[in-house]
Amino acid sequence: MKAKAVKVIVKEIRFGPNTDEHDYNFKLKHAEKFLNEGAKVKAYVFFKGRSILFKDKGEILLLKFAQDLEELGKVEQLPRLEGKRMTMFLTPKKKVK
Repeated sequence: MKAKAVKVIVKEIRFGPNTDEHDYNFKLKHAEKFLNEGAKVKAYVFFKGRSILFKDKGEILLLKFAQDLEELGKVEQLPRLEGKRMTMFLTPKKKVK
């Protein structure tokens, strides 16, 4: 029974609150690859020092990320601030055969 259990793989993608467009697209392509492989994606914005003032920027970035990956995965957990991190989980959608 243990051998037949599906192992859930979680891949992490880290953003800063001021992530540029090119970096964002680069990480978006990685997330697409992870979701196609069937892994969950944990996207988070890490706030260093005084950048915690830009909580709204981080949330907008994560929601945009979720919207761009809408056709490949669905949001399991909306952005939530935990200490200096704002995290969000995405799970791959079931493939229709």
